[in-house]
Amino acid sequence: MKNEIEHTSTMLGSQNMKSSQRMVSVVEPYELPEGWKWVQQNEVCKLTDGEKRTGTEFPYLEVKYLRGKKEKDFVSTGKFIKAGTKVILVDGENSGEVFTVPEDGFMGSTFKALEISNVNENYLQYFIHTKKDLYRNNKKGSAIPHLDKKLFFTMPFPLPPTLAEQQRIVNRIESMFAKLDEAKEKAQNVVDGFETRKVAILHKAFTGELTAKWRKENGVSDDSWEEKKIGECGKWERGRSKHRPRNAPELFGGKYPFIQTGDIANADIYIYEHKQTLSEFGFQQSRLFPKDTLCITIAANIGKVAILTYDCCFPDSVVGFTPFENVDSKFMYYKINDMQKDLEAMAPATAQKNLNLKLLTSVSVQIPTFPEQVEIVRILDIIIEKETRAKEAAQNVLDKIALLKKSILARAFRGKI
Repeated sequence: MKNEIEHTSTMLGSQNMKSSQRMVSVVEPYELPEGWKWVQQNEVCKLTDGEKRTGTEFPYLEVKYLRGKKEKDFVSTGKFIKAGTKVILVDGENSGEVFTVPEDGFMGSTFKALEISNVNENYLQYFIHTKKDLYRNNKKGSAIPHLDKKLFFTMPFPLPPTLAEQQRIVNRIESMFAKLDEAKEKAQNVVDGFETRKVAILHKAFTGELTAKWRKENGVSDDSWEEKKIGECGKWERGRSKHRPRNAPELFGGKYPFIQTGDIANADIYIYEHKQTLSEFGFQQSRLFPKDTLCITIAANIGKVAILTYDCCFPDSVVGFTPFENVDSKFMYYKINDMQKDLEAMAPATAQKNLNLKLLTSVSVQIPTFPEQVEIVRILDIIIEKETRAKEAAQNVLDKIALLKKSILARAFRGKI
């Protein structure tokens, strides 16, 4: 990638955009098969604005719609573009991304149409995709970064001798991608379904279904669970962060570990690391909570929970829980996980949601006997660890598929598939 930038920059020199689109000597990044040749990308495509039209309503083809994440809006004026046209995003963080327009419409202001000649359209699109990171890492402008058109137009492009050969390469790419996409869909379903399965497991745990057999085997009555306020299950204490502003530099940089709501939200049961520390001054206006404290967020990421593995400070947007006798701390971890959506919904709908401690501790919960709490934790640990391993394995598959696709494209544009 670095060599490509250096070669392209050398070619550009003091050329202006007009001269960069004329035929010049093309750098050859690697050897091509016999009959292939290197050309500049401007020899196979141009960027155009589409046809200006007004009066008739058409869909507005903005980025979110083209990605399938937004319902289409209709407008009656703009740059008209026909269905099937390739367009490239030229403004924003994802400059260089290419889309095929699904229907006639008005093109979003952040796009240009690709006017393609002398090359198979899909072959070009796949090639541009391989340069996506290069274009994104070399955007122009600061307020709204945009595609470096000089870099785009002078990009060395490997051109097979015939359209038939280009189509054969496209067919081969798509055949291999189709098999990978089938595997990707299955792996993605495992990743996406993790939270749904976890919710179902927790529901079974806290309705007594998960330990029904255990109660029968141990002579424990099905009505042994007691209704309690959360505040009756342990000691609840807000973290401390008295100083304002909260981000004053003198508060930080010392020896005292300091976690915030994001650290708890991103933790997987236990907190093993921190990104911030408090200075002596910062520590004086805070408080150190002991290892094994259960931490619950009551602002920003409301209802997220994790357990400290070492003594740590945290702000007043986090509450620390220490269980009373006959209440298992990890049982409460899982219980609050199960309640997270309900706790979030309880927070007043203000500019930034906050769940006050009084409201939190007044929530009623069903608590089983201490031995059953321990059994619930044991079963949940086993099941959720198994689900987590499955999710991680599926994520590894997704990562490998992404790498395989890059490898396939790299070989394709060297004539090796």
